[in-house]
Amino acid sequence: MTIQLKDASLLKTQAFIDGAWVDGDQGETFAVTDPATGQHLADVASVGATETRRAIDAAARAMIEWKALPAKSRSDVLEKWHQLILDNTEDLAIIMTAEQGKTLAESRGEVAYGASFVKWFAEEGKRVYGDIIPTPSDRRGVVVKQPVGVVAAITPWNFPNAMITRKAGPALAVGCAIVLKPAAETPLSALALVELANRAGLPAGLFNVVPGIDAPAIGGEMTSNPTVKKVTFTGSTPVGKLLMKQCADTVKRTSMELGGNAPVIIFDDADLDIAVAGALTAKYRNSGQTCICANRLLVQEGIYDAFVEKFSAAVSEFRIGNGFEAGTTHGPVITEKAAKEIHSKVQNAVEEGAIVVIGGQPGEQGACFYQPTVLTNVTDDMRVFREEIFGPVAPVFKFSTEADAIRMANDTEFGLAAYLYTESMGRSWRVSEAVEYGMVGVNETAISSEVIPFGGVKESGQGREGSKYGLDDYLETKYICFGALQR
Repeated sequence: MTIQLKDASLLKTQAFIDGAWVDGDQGETFAVTDPATGQHLADVASVGATETRRAIDAAARAMIEWKALPAKSRSDVLEKWHQLILDNTEDLAIIMTAEQGKTLAESRGEVAYGASFVKWFAEEGKRVYGDIIPTPSDRRGVVVKQPVGVVAAITPWNFPNAMITRKAGPALAVGCAIVLKPAAETPLSALALVELANRAGLPAGLFNVVPGIDAPAIGGEMTSNPTVKKVTFTGSTPVGKLLMKQCADTVKRTSMELGGNAPVIIFDDADLDIAVAGALTAKYRNSGQTCICANRLLVQEGIYDAFVEKFSAAVSEFRIGNGFEAGTTHGPVITEKAAKEIHSKVQNAVEEGAIVVIGGQPGEQGACFYQPTVLTNVTDDMRVFREEIFGPVAPVFKFSTEADAIRMANDTEFGLAAYLYTESMGRSWRVSEAVEYGMVGVNETAISSEVIPFGGVKESGQGREGSKYGLDDYLETKYICFGALQR
């Protein structure tokens, strides 16, 4: 398959280190394929520890001058990058749909979402304030904030554009340099983004991209190299735990946005139509492949049957297929392995008594497709309750009381996002405060934007991305004491 772009130079297949496009030292490459068709898209340079070390060294050199610039000068470069992303929306969306599978409309939306982080942090980077602390004696305490240092970032395949800008935006805005390892499934989006950053005038070495399939080698260098002061990762909880352990030896700062098991709690006083629409969006966006996807639909028994009927009827209208085809509402999952894992969870639930209302089988469109599925008669001892599904499968659980709903929602080691639907203001507050999640949507599931602090609690991670709080993870707080002021 040939990716047809207006600007063919955005399709890069080499690593980007110290301002130059380079092959790996060993000349190795890995294939990128279209999950919808299985067709070959490109062979991308596969680098390892040695090239990653060079990228880290280049980042450290580039950061010396970058962090010394006035915040506005850094902001001006990021503003140019933001505009270039918007100007090339269609090409970036085509690349994303080709390598990730989501519909073209959804890819366009992600490009805009990704650009919003660059814009936000270009502005917010000019607002890194400190403090002056009066003391009891003739001293003054001054608090300043400084860039943490070289940042290593590891990003996932489900949002191959926005998960990069959400990390690179704040890092670059406050004066850090960054070395990025994109997911092996979707490196082309990352390489196109860094090409645009380069065109915007970002100094050589400040933003490096090291693609590769040897994740232990690249990640191992990132976590062990003392020049790296911070590691930021979005991905699975097991990998996040491993990275945190590896970072301990050099006491690096870490930001971890890890797995989720999001509940949508729908009480019997909810507006049913609004709840159905919200649950559909939360569950099936990107074919269920988002960390804040609705993993468990918890519906109060009085409206359970009515909800299942309306919800299933809406799901039956979905059309799965190639993301480039008109009329497609949902694309494939990322790999055949992922599709098989999804089906395994569905089969496990059925064997234990779950009822398939709609779907429940691999899609006929290809090896990476899975039918949008609704399950009822599910219980909290099934895999679909305990494990993140990461696919288009909606198990609908029944609960009796508010206390039951809170207990079920909190019965997980994860704590990223939760949602609830109710017309009661008191219940909105009670449940929002009682559920153990970093983010809660009340009568709303479209909770993400560049202005909010995105992140979880428990084993869903640490740190926040986006909003004014998103700068803090890339800054160190320094206290300076001025004495003898009466002399």
